[in-house]
Amino acid sequence: QVQLGESGGGLVQVGGSLRLSCAASGRTFSSYSMAWFRQAPGKDHEFVAVITWNGGYTFYANSVKGRFTISRDNAENTVYLQMSSLKPEDTAVYYCAARTPYDTSSTKWEDNRYWGQGTQVTVSS
Repeated sequence: QVQLGESGGGLVQVGGSLRLSCAASGRTFSSYSMAWFRQAPGKDHEFVAVITWNGGYTFYANSVKGRFTISRDNAENTVYLQMSSLKPEDTAVYYCAARTPYDTSSTKWEDNRYWGQGTQVTVSS
């Protein structure tokens, strides 16, 4: 069992930066691949990024590639999403999620095993 809690969201201007954090509880955190998803009002969950258990592989959605960076600290049971050059279309609730290594490369929300409550990111123009 893994419990996840996101933080770091807020209101930022176009072109600004934010760093989201996701703290995990449970001794098995390091065995999971971790992903970030986002959900804008009226839309489905959208894949953002994923990182393997040891940080050796990362994968990004085309819409955020080059602007967002996912990382993790297994000693701190935390995964991060550094977001820069933010755009209004990045506005959404951001969720971190845990999935098995088998599902690392999946972009489907339903392939996540655990997820947090989300944190709101609003980019104003």
